[in-house]
Amino acid sequence: MLMKEYRICMPLTVEEYRIGQLYMISKHSHEQSERGEGVEVLENMKYEDPQHGPGRFTEKRIYLNNKLPSWARAVVPKIFYITEKAWNYYPYTITEYTCSFLPKFSIHIQTKYEDNKGCNDHIFDSEPRDEDTEVCVVDIAYDEVPERHYKESEDPRYFLSKKTERGLLKEGWIDTQDPIMCSYKLVTVKFEVWGLQTRVEQFVHKVIRDVLLLGHRQAFAWVDEWIDMTMEEVREFERTTQEATNEKIGSFPPTIAITETPLPSCARSGPNSAPSTPLTTEAPEFLTVPKERPRKKSAPETLTLPDPGRRDSLFKLPSFFSWNSSPQPE
Repeated sequence: MLMKEYRICMPLTVEEYRIGQLYMISKHSHEQSERGEGVEVLENMKYEDPQHGPGRFTEKRIYLNNKLPSWARAVVPKIFYITEKAWNYYPYTITEYTCSFLPKFSIHIQTKYEDNKGCNDHIFDSEPRDEDTEVCVVDIAYDEVPERHYKESEDPRYFLSKKTERGLLKEGWIDTQDPIMCSYKLVTVKFEVWGLQTRVEQFVHKVIRDVLLLGHRQAFAWVDEWIDMTMEEVREFERTTQEATNEKIGSFPPTIAITETPLPSCARSGPNSAPSTPLTTEAPEFLTVPKERPRKKSAPETLTLPDPGRRDSLFKLPSFFSWNSSPQPE
């Protein structure tokens, strides 16, 4: 398990960012979605929590297979998605990510928003955390964005909002900007696989940092599109965009149904609600192997393999062993 705290300052108020965040997530999800991959919204509804009060619950599936490098696609199932569950009690949110084929992988994010410059060192004191948790400050103007995601129109150093007159952020802007708010995120990554845990958890944190940087830059760069919206208007934008995104992604593979076979309770190894498998060692009739298999007369008696040393040889390794080929963009 690797835990880090991220602090991302924005030239906005906490109340303004509430609208901007919803707008940014909806628009970004729609832009990144293609047929067969992208973000599918399963649930988006009001939610009441006994501790945090009224909020909103969302569940999404993020399909990523075609965005993986070629070497990863060779071993990852085609029906591959990340499940995102989020509980929004603004200005406090909880987000969890799990993977459809890696049960030992998860990401847990707790977020709190405050109108300050990221100077609250005790904001997560009530949460269980390591004393030596690394604090990572993310500068939306001067931290480097992956080249494939860079757009000059979304660069806060060159962007000037016409409606708010905020922008053209100069060096040291965090100390001089008014208004200013900070998004505090306590992020825990778990990948409990021996031999790979440390490297994978560190890599995932790097990806999370890049996503946070890009998302917050876009939320500010699109400020003139959402700054005049009310909560009702941004919720309507969210709803219509989600419908368009789901339609853009297209149909998904059908759900596999499991039929439960009744068995005596002593034959069950799991809870009563778990589906059971009949206790038999005999193969079903359609898998029965014939006792006598006539030999095909057309088959050659011997098999000659091409000589790898000859230039005209047709012997080639499968494409997924091409070590020198460049990975596909994410």
